[in-house]
Amino acid sequence: MELSQYLSMFIDESKEHLQSLNENLLSLESNPQDISIVHNIFRSAHTLKGMSATMGFEDIAALTHEMENVLDLVRNSKIEMNPFIFDCIFKSLDSLESMVEDIIQGGTGKADVSPIVVALRSIVTGDYKTAQAPAVTAAKEPAKGIEVDEFQFSILQQSIDSGFLVFYIEVSVNENCVLKAARAYMVFDALEQMGEIVKATPSVQEIEQEKFDRSFSLYFISKVDQVTLEKEILNVSEIQSAVIITVDSESLAELSRPRTEVEAARQEIAAAVAEGIAPAVSVEAIHNVEPATAAAKPAAGGAPVASRTIRVDIERLDALMNLFSELLIDRVRLEQLASEVKRNDLTETVEHMSRVSSDLQNIVLKLRMVPVDSVFNRFPRMIRDLAKSLDKKVDLVITGAETELDRTVIDEIGDPLVHLLRNAVDHGIESISDRLAAGKSEQGTIQLRAFHSGNHVFIEIEEDGRGIYREKVLKTALKNGLVTAEQAAKLSDLEVYNLLFASGFSTAEKISDISGRGVGLDVVKTKIQMLGGHVQVDSKPGFGSKFSVQLPLTLSIISAMLVRLGSEKYAIPLSSIVETSAIQKQQIRNIHGNKMVDYRNTVIPLVSLSTLFNVPDFDEDLEEETEIVVVRKGDKQVALMVDEFIGQQEIVLKTLGKYLSGLFAISGATILGDGQVALIIDPNALIK
Repeated sequence: MELSQYLSMFIDESKEHLQSLNENLLSLESNPQDISIVHNIFRSAHTLKGMSATMGFEDIAALTHEMENVLDLVRNSKIEMNPFIFDCIFKSLDSLESMVEDIIQGGTGKADVSPIVVALRSIVTGDYKTAQAPAVTAAKEPAKGIEVDEFQFSILQQSIDSGFLVFYIEVSVNENCVLKAARAYMVFDALEQMGEIVKATPSVQEIEQEKFDRSFSLYFISKVDQVTLEKEILNVSEIQSAVIITVDSESLAELSRPRTEVEAARQEIAAAVAEGIAPAVSVEAIHNVEPATAAAKPAAGGAPVASRTIRVDIERLDALMNLFSELLIDRVRLEQLASEVKRNDLTETVEHMSRVSSDLQNIVLKLRMVPVDSVFNRFPRMIRDLAKSLDKKVDLVITGAETELDRTVIDEIGDPLVHLLRNAVDHGIESISDRLAAGKSEQGTIQLRAFHSGNHVFIEIEEDGRGIYREKVLKTALKNGLVTAEQAAKLSDLEVYNLLFASGFSTAEKISDISGRGVGLDVVKTKIQMLGGHVQVDSKPGFGSKFSVQLPLTLSIISAMLVRLGSEKYAIPLSSIVETSAIQKQQIRNIHGNKMVDYRNTVIPLVSLSTLFNVPDFDEDLEEETEIVVVRKGDKQVALMVDEFIGQQEIVLKTLGKYLSGLFAISGATILGDGQVALIIDPNALIK
């Protein structure tokens, strides 16, 4: 049987089942006694196992089978869920997502999941209860060892019992080595080709930032012998030595020192994600959202809901959109011809066609609309893992997930929202002790909201954390030379908060893998502006902050103002226009060589589009009265000089192709009803 034709269906349904597993597992973690949720999880795992076995993806089928065995015991009340079992199943889902992603990229979907399989089997046999770090005894060499938590200890112990080789490795780099982190990375990369790194000290993040002296230690599971390991490590240049000791059950008990339950809870997610037990929850994984969700998902705690939907390939929707674009161009042309010919029967027919095509346009656009839930649904798991790694308690409340956006916008919005949410958890929500000291509940709350307003969608991220302190932001801004002391004194609070979006700006006192590198909010602002939207922040020190993102409903068909410059036509998106007006030549000021114009009790720059685009047959110096279009980007405004207003029109946005990419202040082009091409001006690029 030829299975390749079913691959896209397998990928779509696998992603739906994995998302359902994540959502139901989070619900079960909040309510461990609800067996109905366990039944839903079991059904999804069983379906995924059957699908993957049919398609020949044996590693996925094997891992889901081991998950089934654990879930079967839970649903039959033979064992109870606990933090260890939750972590094992969450890490199993991470591995399943990684394998499905490999299949999407054209791979085989194979992966070494033996450490996780060993952990799941230990739950079924009950060995995980006894496979915990014992009391400290006198250690044999090496004297130091590495502290591991309950989960990591169980992985190592069960790997030994299953016939794998477990090594304790200490690597030292040369004393005069300049790029210690790079050499350490090369060692890690070589080892990961031969097995699994379970635990490293210092952590991977600290090693990447060169926060170690000359040596680092790790536990390593493999089937490769000790001689081969030593050879591969020493093949890396500037490595001085590698001490490799084979670990058995007795020496493992001596080398791994127990930690308190609180310490284990604080570090288990960070250690497991960073050091290779399971793939990290990365921005790419979170952003890998489905463009459309066609099949109904089982509701948490209930039976699957019948669905009257079908799957449609995105390429077919794109083809439909392109065909309608051509129809829209011809419709405008027919309207022009009908107005010239002035025959009643032709006019009536064209008007009827316009009404029908407008309805068709709405349907085509709605077909491309996707609920933001397809982006939001991955965030609860991300927030859970981040909060646990930072030893914080965070409740993510999502409202308006049914709000719809065009898939072109949906595909791009995931990254900025990930940055904002990670900042909210790390910078916004305080530690438990700080919250209690401030008289707050120990659990912080992050509100993620989406709603329509006019032709835009607003997404808000609001938290009840420490808020943004004006003095701290200004101190960093002054230090980085973003503002002068005189300017700083005149800035409003809102203007100060918006300095956070400056390139390289960071108020983090220490750099981590979550934040503090000074690139996050700058990336957010740039990405959102590329989508034709804007972002702003408001805050109340001590009570929290709110980031508001405004996005256009669609990027394919936009309303625009057509203007003329000489013999050429240009389009300006209506979403950026504040006002159109006409000014007299004597109203134009010349300040420090720049043209300015009075506008509503302020002075704004005046930009000559004819000069900017080198338009022939147009000289605004000969005009006594000039039409202007006032456009806005955030809180900044600019007046654009044009020759003539043509009128408002819905236009189809066409890209200029790779040969004309990167043109300044031009975002694309459109074909008008008379066959002419009009370039679309990008006001965001003009205002800097």
